[in-house]
Amino acid sequence: MSLLLRNRRIGPPLYYVFLCCFGLIMLYPLIWLLLASVKPSHEIFAGTGLWPSEFVFSSYWTGWKSAGQVGFETFTLNSLRLVIPVVAFTLISSLTVAYGFARFNFVMKKTFFGLMIIMLMLPSSVIIIPRYLLFRDLGWINTYLPFIVPAIFATSSFFIFMFIQFFRGLPRELDESAKVDGYGSLRILIYILMPLCKPVIISGAIFQFIWTWNDFFDQLIYINSVSKFTVSLGLRMSLDTSQYVEWNQLLAMSIVAILPCVIVFFMAQKYFVEGISTTGMKG
Repeated sequence: MSLLLRNRRIGPPLYYVFLCCFGLIMLYPLIWLLLASVKPSHEIFAGTGLWPSEFVFSSYWTGWKSAGQVGFETFTLNSLRLVIPVVAFTLISSLTVAYGFARFNFVMKKTFFGLMIIMLMLPSSVIIIPRYLLFRDLGWINTYLPFIVPAIFATSSFFIFMFIQFFRGLPRELDESAKVDGYGSLRILIYILMPLCKPVIISGAIFQFIWTWNDFFDQLIYINSVSKFTVSLGLRMSLDTSQYVEWNQLLAMSIVAILPCVIVFFMAQKYFVEGISTTGMKG
């Protein structure tokens, strides 16, 4: 009995010590990035020391103003011009399509649902060439339209499927009660179901915001004007500005590029966890 009580006393502290050590290991790259951004540039790769000999906070201001040919302020505004419409249109279109799949019966419903699942499993790199040829013929290259227009037409199978699973967890009695009160299908979606979908909507917004903000491959293909570069392209361009790279400025701008994703996640963390935990539960 005493051995059992001793194990119960020792177990939780060891568990927390293990979690703290594991958390420090996971956070070490971010800690190194943060401290390296305020080191003198010549000191970053000169040794293995983590703490800087002197703090150079001017790397943030200098990097913000002189990131290549265009200031980093322009890159950040371009990213916001791209990300905000993509997130908004993706949520609206995917939610509408998911509502149709989850609540209505129509001709070839199973076929369309199967095609949607196939597109979910299809790597985006497979269709990159035909997409580029299509957008080139439409004259959309070097614009943000290749990102915004597909978002309007619900081309993200992942979000459609995620919303469908959430809708399936909502009782149909809510729809029937609203119909008795004279609500149509659109009003049921807007006034009855969407308030209940708040956790999964915020989860989808976080996913799409982070994916679009951090996207490099697609933006590199469709955007070729420096004045329209986003944050990810601006960071890469900073490596090509000269033979000598001011690494502290580059790492400082990397911190700035990470901040919006971190802020968005922690502001909506409660709803994100709730949305992930409830998605896929059927009523």
